[in-house]
Amino acid sequence: MSDEQTRKVIDQFNQAFQQHDASLLKDLLAENCRLENSGPAPDGSKHAGYDECLQFWTAIAANEQMTFEVEEVWTAGERAVCRWTLRWGGGPKDFVRGVNVTRLEGGLIAESFGYVKG
Repeated sequence: MSDEQTRKVIDQFNQAFQQHDASLLKDLLAENCRLENSGPAPDGSKHAGYDECLQFWTAIAANEQMTFEVEEVWTAGERAVCRWTLRWGGGPKDFVRGVNVTRLEGGLIAESFGYVKG
């Protein structure tokens, strides 16, 4: 898979959260998808399988009280790193910065691990 193809998948994934449109996620996840969320500390929650991952990400994407800002995306073959900021209010401390480390298989998201600055 080329860097450009991976970038296209990651861009659509990120748009789901930026546009609060979970329907953009449906064609991006592998059946055996697994994710590790950044919280709760210390290891985050773990989710496995298409349905469980889609349900988890749909809840985040649908939350219109949050703003997801992409800072930078790097791709290398079937791997990507996205640096981001998530905001949930207007206060000076109502945000967190983090990264997602993602691996694709056959053009679909197979693994995604979220990490935040703490």
